[in-house]
Amino acid sequence: MEVLFDPARQPAPADGLGGPDPVSDGNQQTFMQDVVQGSREVPVLVDFWATWCGPCKSLTPTLEKVVRSAGGRVRLVKIDIDKNQQLVAQLTQMGLPLQSVPTVVAFWQGQIADLFQGALPEAEVKKFIEGLLKVAGGQMPTADLLAEAKQAVEEGDHQGALEIFGALAQQEPENADAFAGIARCLMALGEEEQALNIVNNVPAKIAEHAEIVSVRSALELAAEGRKAREKFGEFEARLAADANDHAARIDLAVALNAADEREKAMDQLIEAIKRDRAWNEEAARKQLVKFFEAWGFSDPASVAGRRKLSAVLFR
Repeated sequence: MEVLFDPARQPAPADGLGGPDPVSDGNQQTFMQDVVQGSREVPVLVDFWATWCGPCKSLTPTLEKVVRSAGGRVRLVKIDIDKNQQLVAQLTQMGLPLQSVPTVVAFWQGQIADLFQGALPEAEVKKFIEGLLKVAGGQMPTADLLAEAKQAVEEGDHQGALEIFGALAQQEPENADAFAGIARCLMALGEEEQALNIVNNVPAKIAEHAEIVSVRSALELAAEGRKAREKFGEFEARLAADANDHAARIDLAVALNAADEREKAMDQLIEAIKRDRAWNEEAARKQLVKFFEAWGFSDPASVAGRRKLSAVLFR
């Protein structure tokens, strides 16, 4: 069987994405040129640090990594406060809290746009830079990749989307959208075993992310649905004989979902809930929620289903 997704074949993580290094050391002589003037082209982060500062030793490499992954859309200038005391004094007079390091100050269009203090984790640093880029009218290259991959999915190019999601996962190894996208593309290409392997081996930090849970539910439903579809006629016959055969109604809903008859599947479960909400520890309601997980909670079918469910539960 052809391996449709192999992490080893994907592009290496971006490191500046070509061009000059966006990370540099600055000083009081170059500050106006590198930071104030430079920020009129792209946002500039200034990392005020010191050799004696323990948290700086963890924050600075994180800043460098995230800035380089932005592919030149943001720059980082590192300032040693002990070697640039005159500059620090001037900026402190302007109200910047540089008595404590690390302090990271963001400049855009020659003005201070934002700042933070302390050694933030990588995810928070990335969020800070994403916010800065948004103010500047841009976004991270990985956001471009995600949009491109989703567009490919909408156009039915699941193999192309798979490759883009794979590149995104390489650049951001804890990006749940990337891994969920890989798994969904593999499902669309008929490779459920590979898809299951992907969701079962995602990094621990994203194992319970909503997107991963959604794909996991979709895979479980696909497997259940194949078995249920083989007995489609049996379930219909049982319901014709006994409209309160809730087990048959739930199994029929699973089979309908496997046939991509979402509305019909949903209506069968709503009917089961109307007839006996508490049957088998609310099995029909739980099955419906699993559908919502698999479809995605923002999917139109899920939105419509939640409205129908609310009307039944709160009548």
